[in-house]
Amino acid sequence: MKTKILTTLFALILSGTMVFAQDTTKTMKKQMGKSKMEMQKDSVYYTCTMHPNVKLDKPGKCPQCGMDLVKTTAKAGKQGKKSDALLSYTCTMHPEVTSGKPGKCPKCGMDLVVKK
Repeated sequence: MKTKILTTLFALILSGTMVFAQDTTKTMKKQMGKSKMEMQKDSVYYTCTMHPNVKLDKPGKCPQCGMDLVKTTAKAGKQGKKSDALLSYTCTMHPEVTSGKPGKCPKCGMDLVVKK
């Protein structure tokens, strides 16, 4: 009798866990699907540094690992982070002058522009 009760209890717990896991996956796919459709134009979204496929329209935690999501910008047709640390700046008159941050050219004093 004890064995039947324990087996039934185990089966109920296992099936409940499976239902919850499937529901969470469906919710995550719906959220990511909405975000992808909205990224057709220049837009801001939030992504996980460990799971770049996770793209949500508001800040929060990654549904896969629980890390904080990072604000990212998607250009029309292109996706990429807008971070000054990743950009390179140069002088239009002196292309050999480059910098990792905005500023003035040391040779002519012109503003440095983002290198294309």
